[in-house]
Amino acid sequence: MESATDLTVDELAARAGVTVRTIRFYSTRGLLPPPEIGPRRVGRYGPDHLSRLALIEELQHQGLTLSAIERYLDQLPPDLSAQDLAIHRALVASWVPDKAEDATRDQLQRRIGRDLTEEDLDRLAAMSVLVRTDDPQVFRVDPGLLHLGTRLLDVPIALETILAARTVVIEHTRSAARELSRLFKDEVWGPHREGGPDAEEMARMKSLSAHMQPMVVQALVTAFQRSMKQELREWFDTEGAPDRADGAREG
Repeated sequence: MESATDLTVDELAARAGVTVRTIRFYSTRGLLPPPEIGPRRVGRYGPDHLSRLALIEELQHQGLTLSAIERYLDQLPPDLSAQDLAIHRALVASWVPDKAEDATRDQLQRRIGRDLTEEDLDRLAAMSVLVRTDDPQVFRVDPGLLHLGTRLLDVPIALETILAARTVVIEHTRSAARELSRLFKDEVWGPHREGGPDAEEMARMKSLSAHMQPMVVQALVTAFQRSMKQELREWFDTEGAPDRADGAREG
């Protein structure tokens, strides 16, 4: 969105939900790249700064110290895009307990830096970013999805398509989670064991789950990205084939 590509430090702070002092502190520690210097020597910030701040926030929620966050960020390639950083944030946030916050419409608009129409609110609700409450001006907001959801507001996709896509994602992720859980249970407990697991076996299952979850999420994200690229490649090849054939005949 245009409003996220040319932000002052005050606008970036408002959008990220932090103070200007925090942004300057992160910058001095090297956690944030320097801004582009515009007219009158005013620093301008973009989507990569916003995504990096969101990633830092999630790492803090996981209990990482500032030094640990610095080491984590140092391991990332220096040319990661805002989308790449958003994926890293999603992987980190995957194992943070579900949380939601109450926010008024005015608070939401200040946080995302734009006015929200009723259509915008419907789209955010369809993406599970927020849930309407009995008070029409108060919403239950998932802060982990807010940044992504607001970036999708200007994408020209119909609300019905968003709802259909959400249904597809939920159905397939639940199916994958069910099958993976069955595999882990069979590995730890055994497929032919009668009766339920005892306390020791239950502890083993929880330990295995804790170790496997981050790797499973990374595997799912990677597999989905590759599958999506393949689908798009095949689709573009199929759609573009007549044009290339016509061009060959004309030549």
